[in-house]
Amino acid sequence: MQPYVMAYIWIGIAAFLTAVEIATVQLVSVWFVLGALCAALTTIFTDSIVIQIVVFVSVSLVTLIATRPLVKKAKQKIRPLRTNSDRLIGETGVMLADLNDMHSVGQAKVMGKVWSVKTDNPPLQAGDTVRVLAIEGVKLIVEKLN
Repeated sequence: MQPYVMAYIWIGIAAFLTAVEIATVQLVSVWFVLGALCAALTTIFTDSIVIQIVVFVSVSLVTLIATRPLVKKAKQKIRPLRTNSDRLIGETGVMLADLNDMHSVGQAKVMGKVWSVKTDNPPLQAGDTVRVLAIEGVKLIVEKLN
């Protein structure tokens, strides 16, 4: 095989992995892109495919091990933007209808909208202030505030 062919193959692998990285939202292949580029550089010095593969695997593992903790720490700092009904969790509202047992459904006004609500601690009376604990389907799970 011609010496430059392996360089093109490694560059092709790097290009493919770059496309995969761009297509995903997670960091999944950036380390392997660096490994493939280093393996392509190795073709300048040797024709041995075994050495090129060792360089690819070694560089990929070293960069993965070195940068993964930094990536995890950066991802933990990013909090997801609450945009839908999950933003209701922790909000307070006012009961519009009585709720007398765990199996019945009442109504409460939370953030200006009327919602069906359930509770694990009945009874709740109309006018009681409640806090949203969770969402179950289209019903809010609430508790009475003292």
